[in-house]
Amino acid sequence: MPQTRTPPSSAFQAFDRPIGGHKQLFIGGESTVRRTLVFRAGLVFALFALVMVVFWLDRDGLRDHHDGHVSFSDVVYFSMVTITTVGYGDIVPITPTARLIDAIFVTPIRLFIWLIFLGTAYQLVIQRLVEDIRMRVMQAKLHDHVVICGFGHAGRSAAAELVRRGTDKRNVLVIDASRAAVESAGEAGYVGLLGDATHEHVLKEARLESAAAVFVCVGRDDTSVLITLTVRHLSPDVRLVAMVQEEENEKLVRQSGADATVMPSKVGGILLADSLDTSNLAGYVLELITVGGRVTLVEREAQPEDVGRTPREIPEGLCVRVLRGNEVFGFWEPDVRVQTGDRLVVIRPEPLPAE
Repeated sequence: MPQTRTPPSSAFQAFDRPIGGHKQLFIGGESTVRRTLVFRAGLVFALFALVMVVFWLDRDGLRDHHDGHVSFSDVVYFSMVTITTVGYGDIVPITPTARLIDAIFVTPIRLFIWLIFLGTAYQLVIQRLVEDIRMRVMQAKLHDHVVICGFGHAGRSAAAELVRRGTDKRNVLVIDASRAAVESAGEAGYVGLLGDATHEHVLKEARLESAAAVFVCVGRDDTSVLITLTVRHLSPDVRLVAMVQEEENEKLVRQSGADATVMPSKVGGILLADSLDTSNLAGYVLELITVGGRVTLVEREAQPEDVGRTPREIPEGLCVRVLRGNEVFGFWEPDVRVQTGDRLVVIRPEPLPAE
């Protein structure tokens, strides 16, 4: 197994609001806030400098009631009090040109600068408060949800299949350290949490204590082990399914606390080999394990009406396997009858869509 690494900390953390098609709203890290402040401060300074240059060029249209002379410092002072709408009245425009400049040129700039100030206050203060309240409300509503750690190809496929099987999109919470991946999850209608799933505080935000299951599909076995260990530390009972890349690491992931493991590379290799002499087997296997085809492979508890029957007598479809503790029975084995507590693996037909 590769050496365990310490994942980088994420620069963002926020919940998405997918309801109604809204875009995601993030609470940015300090570097993003700093860039925003620098850009807007530079823009305000540039606009102030432009107003100051215009007033300096038209300084003959201004009158200083203090000494009758308009100096450069007076222009700087007049530009500032004009833009901020303070207007002490000690320096005033007296010519039609100066008044037109103030009305037509300076007034729009004054309004634009105030919009910058208000927008910055909203983004850095009010929006953070609103997003924090919204995040807490959404967290309180999360119950029996599925947490998907990693929104690559496997994570996307898992989320889409959950929805096809009847899970509400708002009950699928995606954790990923990539902003683009979480934005994509939000646009698809899922709940997005931007952060590193190996960190306890990120998983706590996902409310593991009320989750139905956790899927780990991050693409690296060492990271999968870290996430599995962290999830098990926070929630010993939640069902945890992990994707494994290398066969030699499957046992380690299981020992870390995974209830089940999936190895896409092995499954893909088997389907490739099976396709050597046939073009239909791989497609049928995929149809079995996905929803929407003509047949579906399901695992369920034995019902009272199933007890005493042979696998071939199960009415809903073809019962191909009976699971009894650590024992496995095939439908072809003689004298196999379903008992209370058995689990059945059944191939059942899907109803045809209504025309």
